[in-house]
Amino acid sequence: FSSVFHSFLAIGEDGRPLTRLMTWADTRSQIYLDEVKELMDWDASYHRTGCPLHPMYSLLKIYWLRKNNPEAFRKAIWFGSIKDYAFHRLTGKRMVDRSIASGSGCYNIQTLEWDQEILKLLGISKEQMLTVVPTTAHEGLQSSMAQRLGLPAGLPVVIGAGDGMMANVGVGAVKPGQLNITIGTSGAIRMAADQPKTDKKRRTWCYNLAEGRWMLGGAINNGGISFRWARDKFAETEQRVAEKLGLDSYSLLATYAEKVPAGSNGLILLPFFTGERAPNWNANARGTLFGLTLNHDKRHIIRATLEGICYRMKSVLESLEEITGTAEEIRVSGSFTRSEVWLQILADVLGREINVPNVEEGAAYGAAILGFYSLGMLSSIDAAADLIGIKKTYFPNKDHQETYEKLYKIYYEIYWNLQDQFQQIADFQRNEM
Repeated sequence: FSSVFHSFLAIGEDGRPLTRLMTWADTRSQIYLDEVKELMDWDASYHRTGCPLHPMYSLLKIYWLRKNNPEAFRKAIWFGSIKDYAFHRLTGKRMVDRSIASGSGCYNIQTLEWDQEILKLLGISKEQMLTVVPTTAHEGLQSSMAQRLGLPAGLPVVIGAGDGMMANVGVGAVKPGQLNITIGTSGAIRMAADQPKTDKKRRTWCYNLAEGRWMLGGAINNGGISFRWARDKFAETEQRVAEKLGLDSYSLLATYAEKVPAGSNGLILLPFFTGERAPNWNANARGTLFGLTLNHDKRHIIRATLEGICYRMKSVLESLEEITGTAEEIRVSGSFTRSEVWLQILADVLGREINVPNVEEGAAYGAAILGFYSLGMLSSIDAAADLIGIKKTYFPNKDHQETYEKLYKIYYEIYWNLQDQFQQIADFQRNEM
């Protein structure tokens, strides 16, 4: 299995959800962030769990549920995710893999147990957080589901990991020193390590992939979802034309971006439409277009959107490499790899070579590889690196790189200069909406 990370469900006695699914983008629990900080040593908590204190994690979502829906909180027999819920429906077994557990903010990555201090803070028991198993654990498909799916009963169902971990496996970035950049709806950068490691500045996270293999990294909320915003708000006509011609609307818009020079003539987008995660973990951050003039049009906005996402990835990469050292190789995955324009922008913004693997769907392919490893058909998770080839390498354009270095500095300063205003506008929006 591969599934989205950081989803949250409260499950009742009958095995059914008591709440709707809360995704990583759900920031309602942000209102309790300061309150929780007062109740715990959040710096020590980060180093125990590998998760910065942020509303995407189950820690704050459980706290929010207790405060806002006490009846559901009281009735819940376990707190989990969409992944363990699906696994339970298929196998009848209640368990969670170490990957998803380590991405909850409630799991101690040093002791490999649920963190007792955090459970006490939340007012829940260890039993409500499910048994944690390795990502290679498997159970048999139960008869009722096998009949519905047309599969043999007892078929091994490998519990697997979160989509981010699987994406690294799927592109072969599983050895220390190998780094994978994924941009899909959101975006993330992950580097493999042999042991858990945290950041003294609390900018990155640390999740488990398999026995003796961890992933260090940081994720941004606003990846491809920002490009979708630009398309939906500024290119309605282009969407209709693309549909009539049987073209992909994003590919059409990428040609618009190609017609604008690197740097979008000084237009900078801070793509914080749903707050932000790494490296600064500010759920109050909001989207900002800076540098608009009468000379800018939709083409500039589209290119600035792609550039703004890449600037954010650069900020995560800088934070990660402070801890791990410079990556030996950068591979990429996700839907953005279909766009040559976007891939070149990323290489130019980072000033680094990036390799595009010959795999279309990293997370699903990674889940298959982990399945083979779990069942003994592969000797090591490292074998993934030998299964995937490179179909194309993008090299940074020196002139573009110099332009982006200048604009990245401005981008960085804009972000930090707007901290008070982010807080104020987020408070206003919460009161108005």
